[in-house]
Amino acid sequence: MSRWRLAAPIDDIRAALRAGPTMPDRFAMATLVEVDGSAPRDVGAQMLITDREYWGFLSGGCIEADVARHGREALAEAAPRLLRYGEGSPWIDIKLACGSGISVLVEPVTADEPAVAALLAGWDARHPVLWSSDGRARRAAASDEPHSDSWDGARYTRLFTPPLRLVLIGEDGAVLTAATLALELGWDVALIAPGGPEAAPFPDITYHRSDPASALATIGLDRWTAIAVLSHDREDDERGLAAALQSEAFYIGAIGARARLDARVARLRGHGVSEAAIARLHAPIGLYGFSKAPREVALSLVAEVAQAFHARVAAARSAGVSMSSSAPLSAVSI
Repeated sequence: MSRWRLAAPIDDIRAALRAGPTMPDRFAMATLVEVDGSAPRDVGAQMLITDREYWGFLSGGCIEADVARHGREALAEAAPRLLRYGEGSPWIDIKLACGSGISVLVEPVTADEPAVAALLAGWDARHPVLWSSDGRARRAAASDEPHSDSWDGARYTRLFTPPLRLVLIGEDGAVLTAATLALELGWDVALIAPGGPEAAPFPDITYHRSDPASALATIGLDRWTAIAVLSHDREDDERGLAAALQSEAFYIGAIGARARLDARVARLRGHGVSEAAIARLHAPIGLYGFSKAPREVALSLVAEVAQAFHARVAAARSAGVSMSSSAPLSAVSI
């Protein structure tokens, strides 16, 4: 590497496309479509490549510059490429430390393609999009059906799910640290601080000063949303928790001592929350084994939410055909 790529560790190319003031007129997408053996990234990992920059990682940093070079050549030639690295590749000067073989499809894309519009519409509207491409022709459409990422040697299909959204309720140090960590991970963050300061603590979050139940209704809760109550026994906490537990949110957690959990559950029953819904509550919040220091509470929360989200995404991508089912015949093809 000639320089540190601090903006590169994106996990979704839509974030990079939406990051700038304008979207590039044309770009290349590089998708990891096959892994034979172990590898640092899962199949489906992607890079976004423009004439001058590139984002994303497909390995531990050993092939990205070369993939970017191929991406720019694919743009210049208006033709896709299928690349082979590691086992089965003729490029002996590019080593994969993991010892595996991987295949990468590089495809030139123009911003005005209908498939690109559908992909970004799914990001904005927070609904899954099923994307399919052979490197030359792309299709994308909203889809609520579970689907495996797949590759048949000529075309790959990938389910793009909405980004994780974390809704935090409270205003102490753990809340602010959790918001910072979540933003760094590329999550959407909303903060609810009833009666809090006029201005949001960070520029890139959604901020609400109303009571939790009203704020949650305004935000709108879908199955890609997590809610974490980190305020301390506010009178309106349970109304917010009741609304959250009766929503589609994939994770609902609340801070607090185990000794006071029975009283909290009783108040939730008083708000009409069913036993099945109450069973969804993570309380006390966060993974076990961390201290009560605000930063560690935040870290344990973010880790638990990430773990639950990846379980949700894995369920959305049902078991099916592996993207590692066929190997290309040459290092560069198509």
